[in-house]
Amino acid sequence: MKRTEKFDFDKPTERRGTSSLKWDVGKGELPMWVADMDFECAPCIREAVLRRAEHGIYGYNIVPEEWSQAYVNFWKRRHGWQMRAACLTFTTGIVPAISSLVKRLTNVGDSVALFTPVYDIFFHSIENAGRHTLEVPLVYSDGQYSIDFADLEEKLSRPLTTLFILCNPHNPCGNVWTTEELRRIASLCAAHGVEVISDEIHCSLTDIGTEYVPFASVSEEAAAISVTCLSASKSFNIAGMQSAAIYAENEVLRNKAVRGVNSDEVAEPNCFAVEATVAALNEGEEWLDAAREYLDVNKAYVRAFIAENIPSVKCVRQRCTYLIWMDCSAFSSDSDALAEFIRERTGLVVSSGAQYRGNGKFFLRLNTACPRSRLEDGLARLKRGIEEYISRKGD
Repeated sequence: MKRTEKFDFDKPTERRGTSSLKWDVGKGELPMWVADMDFECAPCIREAVLRRAEHGIYGYNIVPEEWSQAYVNFWKRRHGWQMRAACLTFTTGIVPAISSLVKRLTNVGDSVALFTPVYDIFFHSIENAGRHTLEVPLVYSDGQYSIDFADLEEKLSRPLTTLFILCNPHNPCGNVWTTEELRRIASLCAAHGVEVISDEIHCSLTDIGTEYVPFASVSEEAAAISVTCLSASKSFNIAGMQSAAIYAENEVLRNKAVRGVNSDEVAEPNCFAVEATVAALNEGEEWLDAAREYLDVNKAYVRAFIAENIPSVKCVRQRCTYLIWMDCSAFSSDSDALAEFIRERTGLVVSSGAQYRGNGKFFLRLNTACPRSRLEDGLARLKRGIEEYISRKGD
C-alpha cells in the first residue's frame, strides 16, 4: 500500500463553523491563502490529544524533557543536525518568538535586514517594536530568485544594522538555501557584527528528493551568531496547538532569548501543546512523507494546469512549501487589486504578493494543501478570474 493510500488526503473535511481563520470567509467562497492545510492531522497526534483530553483536568503545564528530546531526535534523524537539548526553549509560536527576539537583540531605531519578498509578519515584528525594516531584495530572473550578495554586504555594513532575519527555506519564493549560500550569509553577518534569527518552520516541507540545511549547522560561526526558530506546526498541520521552539548554542544569545519569551509571557504550553508536538515528531513521519507525496502531485498538477490554461501566469521554480508563487507581471502590477477582483468575481481567496514587499506586487500566492477536488475547483476559479481581469483591462 502506498503511503498516500493509507491516509485520506482526498477527504473534504468541512472546516466552516470551527472558528478556522482560513475558512472565515463568505458563503460560496474558497480560501486558498493562509499556510494552513485542509488535511486532518496524523492519527498519532489525534490519539495523543484525545488521551490528554480524557484525563479531564486542564491545569498549568510544564515542558518535560521528552519534548526537547523529540526535537533533538527528529532533527538528527530527519535533517542530519545534532542539536543539544539544553539549548532548546519552548515558546507558543515562531511569530511571538521573533517579536520577542527583535526586542531583545536590537535597540529602538536599529535596522533589521531581510530578503524580500518574504513572510509579511516579519515586518510587523520589526516595525511594531520601533525598529526599521531594511530590505535586501532577492534578484528575480528567468522564473527564480537568487541572492545579491553585494547588496547584502552593503546593507549589513550599515552602522545601525544589528540583526538579520533569515527565512530558511524561504516563504513565499520557495528557495531552499544551499550550504554554500548559508555559510556566506553567516560569514558576512559575523564580519559586520550582525546577529541572525533563522525561521525554519517550513523545513520539513521540501519537495521529495530535496533536503534543507539548518543555518546553525553550516559552521561554528553560524551557530555562534544565531537563534533558530523551529516548530512541528506547519509540517504536521498543528498550528492551532501553539507550540514551537527556539534554539541557540551561544549562551549569551540563549539567555537573551529565554528572558525575552518569558518577559513577554509566550513560554508556557497549553494542555495539548507538548503532547501533540511529541507525537508528531516521534511518530508522525509516515504521515508527513505521505503528505509530501500528495503535495508534490498537487503542485505538479497546478503548474501543468496553469501552463496549459493560463499561460500569461508563470509559476516560480520552487523546491519547498505547498505555496505556489505565481508571476502575474504580464498583465498586472497591482496584486492587491488583482486578488480582490478574483475574489469578487469567483469567490477564490488567494494572497496578494504585495504584502510580502520586494517585487511582490506582481505576484499572487496560492495554497495547494487541500484535497484534489478543492484544488480543481480553485484552479477553475483562478482561470475564470484572470481571464475576466485581462478582458476587462483590454476593454
